Amino acid sequence: MFQRNKMANQSTVMEFLLMGFSDVPEGQILHFGIFLSIYVIALSGNILIIVAVSLNHQLHTPMYFFLVNLSLSDICFISITVPKSMATSLTSSKLISFYGCVTQIFLVVTFVSAELALLTVMAYDRYVAICHPLQYTLIMNWDACAQMAAASWVSSVMHGVIETGITFQLNFCGSNIIQQFFCDIPQLQKISCSDTKANQVLIFVLGLFIDSFCFVFIFVSYGYIFSAVLKIPSVQGRYKAFSTCTPHLMVFSLFILTGVFSYMRPKELSSPTVDLLSAVLYAVLPPVLNPIIYSLRNKEIQEAVLRIPKHVKKFIA
Repeated sequence: MFQRNKMANQSTVMEFLLMGFSDVPEGQILHFGIFLSIYVIALSGNILIIVAVSLNHQLHTPMYFFLVNLSLSDICFISITVPKSMATSLTSSKLISFYGCVTQIFLVVTFVSAELALLTVMAYDRYVAICHPLQYTLIMNWDACAQMAAASWVSSVMHGVIETGITFQLNFCGSNIIQQFFCDIPQLQKISCSDTKANQVLIFVLGLFIDSFCFVFIFVSYGYIFSAVLKIPSVQGRYKAFSTCTPHLMVFSLFILTGVFSYMRPKELSSPTVDLLSAVLYAVLPPVLNPIIYSLRNKEIQEAVLRIPKHVKKFIA
């Protein structure tokens, strides 16, 4: 759908078309089935973590408080893109309104930023716990935790507003076909009829500044952590310290690697198929794997999940 702009004497795009994974009915059904399974796994895993931590008072610590925030972010993140993509495959209606696309861009950037901010805060939490154990409760008190979580969410919303504003300052008056299963900034830049060089530079510099800060902060934190862990005399003590850090490091590595591949890979590796698959890597895979990684590597979470039926029985009784 196009709307005539009298001032510029050109048509303005008011709707976009999201490209799915297949135009064949059998492929659309397969896409729906796979995405439904992924979505259920992601929701179940993250909700289990939230419920397990909430019901177990022993897990009411800063580390698990931030983990609950991460799970909430994962639930919201995957819910922005996957349900819409499933609806597209079922109804064959690829339309998304202009304002629906604006909303999707804003929410995607916000929750991606929240994920990165929370992972950075969690690295600081592990640094304090291992490098300054005697001061841990003093430094990581509940007021400080609440402030760090609030700062993560507020800064993420601000980042979402800025990137969305920069993107939709562009004019869209030609093609309205987005070669992706959700509204994605690089794909919108490709179909814009404006000069996007300034936008690309602004978004790249902003993303590079934020990503570099978080990456360096986490890298330095783990440098201190590993140095401190290696000085622990007992093997059991070293294992316990590593076991609390390994899941976080794995989740961070997964998030960074998928994000870097999606946004910073060479143009030679770019094609509609590769773009779709890379988007799945960073927009769908982390929310699915994060709770699995934490559950597999964390005995406290495993035990808390197994206790959920007992808590439910007590609540019902």
